Amino acid sequence: MSLGMLSGGIAQLFQVKDAVDGVVRLGYPSYFPAIIGFWKILGVIAVLIPRFPLLKEWAYAGFFFCMSGALYTHIAVGDPAKESIGPVLLIILIVVSWYFRPAERRLISSIQ
Repeated sequence: MSLGMLSGGIAQLFQVKDAVDGVVRLGYPSYFPAIIGFWKILGVIAVLIPRFPLLKEWAYAGFFFCMSGALYTHIAVGDPAKESIGPVLLIILIVVSWYFRPAERRLISSIQ
């Protein structure tokens, strides 16, 4: 999950032509990938550092919102189903990563 988010975030942040063209084709402004890319990279850092469980929860939620929004956008613009494979795969990886994260990285264990 982190590799997918990081690689996509870097491509978006640095305005790689294919990343920008894909987002613009979906109807978003050309500056949008840089914003999303920046937040994806920060989210990966939050998930991978050993502390700050509340920040991790926010990062996972942000990843889920971003990818579910991407999935919805592909459906809304009438893209073929194969265009939705990336967001669906990342949603699955996000949920699995969140569910199986170590106990010390869970919000509940840090409160007790």
